[in-house]
Amino acid sequence: MQAGEPLAVGGPGGEAVGGGGEVQFEYEHGGDGTVGGVRGDVSPDTRDARAAATGAEPGATAGAGPPPPAVLRAVPLLRDLTAERLHAVWHGSVPRRYAAGEVLRAAGEPAGRLLLLLDGRVAATVVSAAGRVVRIGAWPGPCALDKVAVIDGRGHTATFTALTPCTVRSLPRADFLALVDDTAAVRAHVLRTLAAQARDQQTRFARAATLPTAARLAAWLLAEAARLRSRRVPLPGGQQALADQLGVTRVTLNRALSGLRREGVVTYARGTVEIAAPELLALRAAPGAR
Repeated sequence: MQAGEPLAVGGPGGEAVGGGGEVQFEYEHGGDGTVGGVRGDVSPDTRDARAAATGAEPGATAGAGPPPPAVLRAVPLLRDLTAERLHAVWHGSVPRRYAAGEVLRAAGEPAGRLLLLLDGRVAATVVSAAGRVVRIGAWPGPCALDKVAVIDGRGHTATFTALTPCTVRSLPRADFLALVDDTAAVRAHVLRTLAAQARDQQTRFARAATLPTAARLAAWLLAEAARLRSRRVPLPGGQQALADQLGVTRVTLNRALSGLRREGVVTYARGTVEIAAPELLALRAAPGAR
């Protein structure tokens, strides 16, 4: 994969849109047919199905007992399940651990199993026909990844790569669809998620088309501060990762951040932005507003 400048798109609950940028991930092709640590001759879903049939736990540490099924309740999708259904999901799913930089699933691969990210952080990227890499999101566990692909059965919508060590359980597609059909709370969660993704995508496309980099940066900082309920906003992955999210180059992002620092709107040190003047930052997020 060659480096390129990302396009700007909105993604499944992720960050999105904009002009140019740089490739974030490079995948290693091993002599045994692996790509990013994943064998090319056997799909991940097939390996998980084989592991489920044999009772094996791929990536598990020898002698380590599994946590109770109640750990699944931390996944928003499964929060309202009964204890009986949680046990069924636990015993019907296959556990695996991934190292940082390892690919969980590649774009276009059959989505035969729903990935339940129990801990760690995962990023999603796609590659355009011109070879440009677009980072469409980054999510911390616990969460369920790429529900859309599992629902429509048309293959994974992006390549999902571990940013940190991750613990995952994969649930067969049929079991997930049964939960959607049989459990009102699961069905409502899926509908809310899809609606939020559609709104988020529209917002991010509009920002990319109309706002300069400084305004996009200001809007992102305000949204993160609101989510974290803190004026201190860490940048996981540093400025390069944030540049990919905003769809700009690292140099362009650095200029915008430096401008906000010079104006006394924010401070920046050790990978964390602190908002010094929220009111001024809000004005920067809406240029032209009175």
